Amino acid sequence: MNGRDSLPGLVTGALGLAAGLVAFGFNEPMFGAVAGLLALAAGVEGVRLGQRLSEQSAIQKLVEDELRAVRSEAQETEEHLRTELESVAFEDYEVTDSSSETLTDPATGLFSESFFNVALESRVAAARRHLRPVAVVLLEVVSGLPKGEPVEADAHAVAESIRVTLREADTACRLQSGYFALLLEDTPENGAIWTVERIRRQLLGSETGLTMWAGVACYPAHAFSPDAIMSAADQALISAKEWRQDRIEVAVAAAD
Repeated sequence: MNGRDSLPGLVTGALGLAAGLVAFGFNEPMFGAVAGLLALAAGVEGVRLGQRLSEQSAIQKLVEDELRAVRSEAQETEEHLRTELESVAFEDYEVTDSSSETLTDPATGLFSESFFNVALESRVAAARRHLRPVAVVLLEVVSGLPKGEPVEADAHAVAESIRVTLREADTACRLQSGYFALLLEDTPENGAIWTVERIRRQLLGSETGLTMWAGVACYPAHAFSPDAIMSAADQALISAKEWRQDRIEVAVAAAD
């Protein structure tokens, strides 16, 4: 709501005041009647303005409540996933003696592929319940292009750029393949593309000579199950890697 919305009421009120002064000064009943009508019109406009302000306030409150609910749900989901994976790690401890690596990737400190798989399944289920989009992004960052052969970039530097870019509700992992996987809460494909671009800019601010490839797939636009979403994102990444420069490819929409 801006100042222009209140202008009609102010103008009407000013005209009514002027007519009233004329009626009072010259003892003209006609001007008195005009002043009364203008005052009534100004009052009606004031009521309408108040209603619009009330509606906007209600909408803003709904948006704020929804954002708080999303953040709360994301935090609860994260805590649930941590508890579940820690339980799995504890059960496997005597066999593998590597429970500390179940949750995180030792090279970057990001979540591991095991965590990502559980998180993806949980987030897709939540998105299906609440009718919200979820985006999966697969990233690969290399150096040496376009003249030479691609060489894997410093994983720690890439991880740091991802950390400072993502929101608290998002999840970043490093897969066993060396790819970086992002799980973006309540994000359609255009939001995922913008997130990748922000990561690329952040990375280029500290590193030079790097090339970033990305494959993006979203629920429900491109697939409906966790496995299908991952497959779609992987195919998109393969397409991106056909270019010897920065490239973001978006998955093909799911068939009806």
